[in-house]
Amino acid sequence: MPAPSGTKDPAAFRTIGEVSAELGIAQHILRYWESRFPQLKPLQRAGNRRYYRPEDVELVRRIHHLLTSQGYTVRGVQQLLKGKEPLPEPPPVEEGLVDALKRVRAELTAAIS
Repeated sequence: MPAPSGTKDPAAFRTIGEVSAELGIAQHILRYWESRFPQLKPLQRAGNRRYYRPEDVELVRRIHHLLTSQGYTVRGVQQLLKGKEPLPEPPPVEEGLVDALKRVRAELTAAIS
């Protein structure tokens, strides 16, 4: 089934900007996580452009969930990733939630300006 217009196929590679926008994580944080979590290795092309595979995006989502919602430290997540235990599952992202939050952010920014 083709992806809806304006969205990428779930199996498509994503740039660091797309992952950053989708998950609400600053690009410099993603680059920092790459240095702290050896399991997170996006492909790098000419000019160090990063391309995240779907499994990389899922790992970023899990790391983000563990750090922000579960209260783990970076070191704690590192130990989880090294261990044999499965990572706790992040909550499912509702369809259209990211777009709705972006619209709310834009409206709030416009209201403040």
